[in-house]
Amino acid sequence: MKGFFKGSATALITPFDENGVNYTVLGELIEHQIAGGTDAIVFLGTTGEPSTMSFDEEHVLMEYAVKKVNGRCKVIIGCGSNNTADAIMTAQKAESYGADGLLAVTPYYNKCTQNGLVAYYKAICESVSIPVIAYNVPGRTGVEIQPATMAKIAEIPNIAGIKDAGGNMSKTMETIRLVREKCDVYSGEDALNFPILAVGGVGVISVLSNLVPKDVKKLCTLVEECKLAEAAALNDKLLPLANACFCEVNPIPVKGMVNMLGFNAGVPRSPLTELEPQNKEKCAVAMKNYGLEIKA
Repeated sequence: MKGFFKGSATALITPFDENGVNYTVLGELIEHQIAGGTDAIVFLGTTGEPSTMSFDEEHVLMEYAVKKVNGRCKVIIGCGSNNTADAIMTAQKAESYGADGLLAVTPYYNKCTQNGLVAYYKAICESVSIPVIAYNVPGRTGVEIQPATMAKIAEIPNIAGIKDAGGNMSKTMETIRLVREKCDVYSGEDALNFPILAVGGVGVISVLSNLVPKDVKKLCTLVEECKLAEAAALNDKLLPLANACFCEVNPIPVKGMVNMLGFNAGVPRSPLTELEPQNKEKCAVAMKNYGLEIKA
C-alpha cells in the first residue's frame, strides 16, 4: 500500500525518571513535535528504548500517546521483536489503543533467513488491519532486508513501506526501484535524509527531529517541491547536528541534547549510560553552532 504518510516522522525518545516513564515530560515532547509540524510520531522505536521496558510500561505508553496526540498527527508504534509472537501481541495491543500504524524492526540476535523475514512480516500484518512499516537496520539487528526480499514483503496488502537505515545508497535505490509502485520508502538514517528523499523516498523517520522538528519537516517539503538547491543548503546546516546525534550509540546523544534544550528527559536505561563528558561537549558545540539555546 502507498500513501500512509509522507514528510517527517520523529522517532521519539522516552523520558524516564526514578518512577518509570515521565508522562509530564512525554506530553511536553509530544507538544513540541506537533508545534514543529511533524507529520507522525513513532513511539517505542529504537530511540524510545522499548528493549528496557516491560510490556505493561509499553501498553500504558501506547494508550497515553494515542490520547495525547488526539489525531493531530499520525501515531506509529514500534512492535518488532526477535519473538514473532511478542511482535504480534504488541501490534494487536497498539491497534486496540487506536494507533494509526506500526513500525516493525527485523528480528535481532537470533536472526533469520530472507524467507524468514517474509514470513515474519506476513504474520504481523495478518494479525492487524492497520498499516505496517518494515524497519531495516542491520547495524543493530544483524539482519538485512535485501531489495528483492522487500519487493516480496511489499506484496503484503497492509505493508505501507520500509524505514531504511541500512546506510547503503546503492541498495536503497534498488529497493526504491523495486517497490516504487507497491509501497513507500522512508529514510531511517538522518545523514542520508536528503539523498534518499531526492531519489524517491517519501519521508523520513528521524532521530534528529527530536531537536529540530520544523527544519526536518522543511527539508522534506523542499525536496517534495523540487527546490533542491534550498534543500541542499538546509541539509548542509543539518548535517553536523545529525552527526552529533550519533557520536555515541542512539539514543544516548539525542537524549542528552534534549535535556540540554530544557526538557527533563532523564538518562537512558541500563545498559545504556549517560553521554560521556567529551561527547557532551561535542553535542553542545553542534547545538550552539546550529543556533539552538542550551538551557541545561
